[in-house]
Amino acid sequence: MLMGAREPMARTPRLTLSILAACAALSVAPAGATDVPAAPALPPALDLETALRLVREQGLDVLTAEAAVQGAEGDARAAAAIPNPTLTGTYGRSTFFGGCPSDTGCPSIPEPALTAGLSDNAALFDVVIGKRRLRRDVARAALAAVRLQRDDALRVLEGQVKLAFVQVLVSRDTLRFDQEVAASQDRAAALSRARFENGAISEADLARIETAALEAARAVDGARSDLRSAQVAVAFLLGVRGLVPEFDVVPGPLESSTVPGPLATATKDSLVARALERRPDVVAARRQAERSGIAVSLASRQRIPDVTLSFDYAQQGTTPSAITPPTFIVGLSVPIPLFYQQQGEIQRAEADRRTQSIAVARAEATAASDVETAWGTYVAARARVQRMEGGLLERARTARDLVTIQYQKGAASLLDLLDAQRTFIATRVEYLQDLGAYWTAIFRLEQAAGVTLR
Repeated sequence: MLMGAREPMARTPRLTLSILAACAALSVAPAGATDVPAAPALPPALDLETALRLVREQGLDVLTAEAAVQGAEGDARAAAAIPNPTLTGTYGRSTFFGGCPSDTGCPSIPEPALTAGLSDNAALFDVVIGKRRLRRDVARAALAAVRLQRDDALRVLEGQVKLAFVQVLVSRDTLRFDQEVAASQDRAAALSRARFENGAISEADLARIETAALEAARAVDGARSDLRSAQVAVAFLLGVRGLVPEFDVVPGPLESSTVPGPLATATKDSLVARALERRPDVVAARRQAERSGIAVSLASRQRIPDVTLSFDYAQQGTTPSAITPPTFIVGLSVPIPLFYQQQGEIQRAEADRRTQSIAVARAEATAASDVETAWGTYVAARARVQRMEGGLLERARTARDLVTIQYQKGAASLLDLLDAQRTFIATRVEYLQDLGAYWTAIFRLEQAAGVTLR
């Protein structure tokens, strides 16, 4: 008899463990963290489109922004969730002291006491009153803003890659030109040594020519260092980790100052309007302002207390004379907002809404200023490079060639030759820099307007 009475008590822990195990089996295990992709392998010849593809796929800043989007997606799922109901149950026995409760005699073992309860944790009221919908709308607006912030991070990163690519291109062309100049100066120095040995020139003239050759060699060393620094900068933006291999760049349309078709038909006003309408950081600021407005409504709605519904069952015995006959109870509980009515949360939400409104104005002002500045830089850069290509570069080359011929025939002095060579070198280097500045201005204009102009 005693063993039979203990069986319900022995089964209860096992039943509880079974319920918990079932809940654990129904729960969705969190997905494992995605490993960071392997560092990209740079091709021997890198073109701009390949560089942009690599940064979209494996740029570290882009991967960080993607992780932020995943976090916002999780927040959106959590905000839309319905609270789980709470199931409670108890089991116990009564012990008689000081006599029996009736004249019929006490049972040798009292009837077990059982209770069970189910509470909705205010889930139904949460849906009816609209709090869940407002939480979901706040999270969705925040998710939209984070996705736009990811797009803006990609916009900025792509702009940095374009600028770094142009720098590699300029450094490479400068190095090649400096190497040509150094080779030419070495030939001139060798020729001058022979002429000095024959007594055709003085030692002072020979010293000047050899000095020019050494300066050209020094320029090659500096250009080589600049090229390597530019290559490392591109590799860093693309997510390369470890040693950066040597690679060349394919200029494509960047080797000339041709005005791209979309840019030829664009105006400053149209680009400003485009930036204000669709630039990701501006649109993200507007989404944050939208979120803050919904958050104010949610904070105000939170003043309405949550109503919790419950259903309970209790028994100790099943006969009319039982201590607790089978009993069903339906309950309702609600906190009374007597001392606090969400004033702090509402004030904080209002302050956030004002902050986000200011952020929208700042983002729009920044976008318009960026486009204005980039447009002015582009117009000036285009004028400089067109002036170079319009005759200045060719005239400097022609002057250098003519003075070289005159010097070889004895019709020009060494100082005239060195001056013509320095002028041509300075003009050529300036042209390479102007061409790089031209494409840099175009890419800055693209970044400012949030549009591709090629």
